[in-house]
Amino acid sequence: MKIHIGFEMVYDCPQPTPMIFNLNVHFTRVSDLVSRDDLMFDPPVPRSAYRDSFGNWCTRIVAPQGRIRISADALINDSGLPDMLVPQARQLAVQDLPEEPLLFLLGSRYCETDRLSPIAWQLFEHAPAGWGRVQAICDYVHRHITFGYENARMTRTALEAFQEKVGVCRDYAHLAVAFCRCMNIPARYCTGYLGDMGTLPPYGTMDFAAWFEVFLDGSWHTFDARNNTPRIGRVLIARGRDAADVAINNTFGPNTLSSFKVWTDEVSSRQNGEPWL
Repeated sequence: MKIHIGFEMVYDCPQPTPMIFNLNVHFTRVSDLVSRDDLMFDPPVPRSAYRDSFGNWCTRIVAPQGRIRISADALINDSGLPDMLVPQARQLAVQDLPEEPLLFLLGSRYCETDRLSPIAWQLFEHAPAGWGRVQAICDYVHRHITFGYENARMTRTALEAFQEKVGVCRDYAHLAVAFCRCMNIPARYCTGYLGDMGTLPPYGTMDFAAWFEVFLDGSWHTFDARNNTPRIGRVLIARGRDAADVAINNTFGPNTLSSFKVWTDEVSSRQNGEPWL
């Protein structure tokens, strides 16, 4: 299948404002792109790009005083298959883990493992180790938090999500990530596009999505505590310890986000004579 992905954001800046964007498709999916997903700026501004410490592709600009529109629009190939289920995947003892996932055992800005550890062990100590324990965590978080955009708050931590029992997809991911780390399972936060393919209406307003990955049996596996079911058409943008590492935009001055749109839709037929790849 092919998926049409993209976004548009409009900012109003009272003065020239440095910005860092983390909005390009992740390098692991670049080979699937049918058309480039380069960021476009209106009015045009000089830009530079770099890879952050997690391998995410970031773009730097100085937004001019006034209004600026940032957008991207691309077509990407996708298998059309749901997230893989590997129920036999085993949890490795900490001493047997390779070095790369060790960072994702530690606490981070939004995932307070030190404060959540006693709760996690009380809740999940008797869940089957490995895949079964991660699924038990997802089941719990999915039931524990009530979803609602009116409940969104960019400063909410995993502990606060546990206490308040409300949130959006990032809160589900943060709490599940924190619980996994408390149970000695490396977990990393993911953000990207996730459409409604394969689900029943009614459909909500489209936004960027958050999910997470855990390291089991020597490889990383996708989990989603918000939806808690295998989904079709995930397009990864960035990975990190939590949302602080993969913020879609960091701004360094006063600004107002006056418009925000995201789209991710299955393309069911050729458009404008475009050949299938």
